Amino acid sequence: MNRCLLSAATLAFLAAAAPAGAQTVLTASSWVPPTHSLSIAQKEWCDLVEKNSAGKVKCNVLPRAVANPPGTYDAVKNGLADVSFTVHGYTPGRFVLTQLAEMPFLGDSAEPLSVAFNKVALKNPQFVQEHQGVHVLAFFTHGPGIVFNTKRPVTRLEDLQGLKWRVGGGMVNEIAKVLGMNVTLKPATDSYELLSGGVMDGTLFPAESIESFKIDKIIKYATTFPGGLYNTSFVFMMNPGTYAKLGPAEKKAVDDASGEMAARIFGRNWDKVDRRAYGLMQANNVQVTKADAKFVSDVKGKTSALEQKWVKDAEGKGLKDAAKVLAEFRSEIAKQSK
Repeated sequence: MNRCLLSAATLAFLAAAAPAGAQTVLTASSWVPPTHSLSIAQKEWCDLVEKNSAGKVKCNVLPRAVANPPGTYDAVKNGLADVSFTVHGYTPGRFVLTQLAEMPFLGDSAEPLSVAFNKVALKNPQFVQEHQGVHVLAFFTHGPGIVFNTKRPVTRLEDLQGLKWRVGGGMVNEIAKVLGMNVTLKPATDSYELLSGGVMDGTLFPAESIESFKIDKIIKYATTFPGGLYNTSFVFMMNPGTYAKLGPAEKKAVDDASGEMAARIFGRNWDKVDRRAYGLMQANNVQVTKADAKFVSDVKGKTSALEQKWVKDAEGKGLKDAAKVLAEFRSEIAKQSK
């Protein structure tokens, strides 16, 4: 009897100590370090969801990634993590429409680009339909793409040739090929090893990445382009089963933190680190060259056919008036950049 009373008392104590409402815990995975702008942005999103839900929904940020960068999409799809992000180009051939955001010379900062990309993508349902098996939280981009290398200044098309370059895949791979570059597709996380070991001579990255991937003391030369030589598109996503199980108030907490809000969070964090990276380049005596008018013109001449190809491929995937969508995207970037 005493044992029964003890058991009942223990249960009563535990019940009293339990939280008043059930809490939903989302597992969040990041394949970049906790200090990277992507990890920081994801944590900011998590904090906003927790605030929106009055503490009913929170994230458990995992200490290590559940999958390598190219495997992250399927990891979320299969429920290994509830929330994460990935680069579309890490799985070549899987995504076509999102290459819209990877064209050359789109814009000079990540936040307006991300907001414009998210707005245009969510306005056209074919973009979400391309993301089978995940619940899309937001689309976003990094900052303008720069040419970095360890060997020589790059001031003209010919300087790009004869060196070995790491690229992340997607449209940047196609841009590099039409410019005559010798490229290898590798995730950003491999950059330090590839460059420090001399396996690669250079990489195409936004400014932020020289700090994030610790190559600031390896890189010797950088060439910037107005609007960026390229961009990289990302998707921020949730496991659809996890989203479906959320109650109406919880869904609203997630939705209110997602879409344009999430695009701004990721873009703003990226821009902050991009700005810091230019100071880092100066401190490490990286020789920064701004591409002149002829270099820009030569690149445009080589890459213009890629837009036409994208229009054709996008329409083949069901996007009507793809050229009009691309023009709308550029117009939205200009509007968001004011």
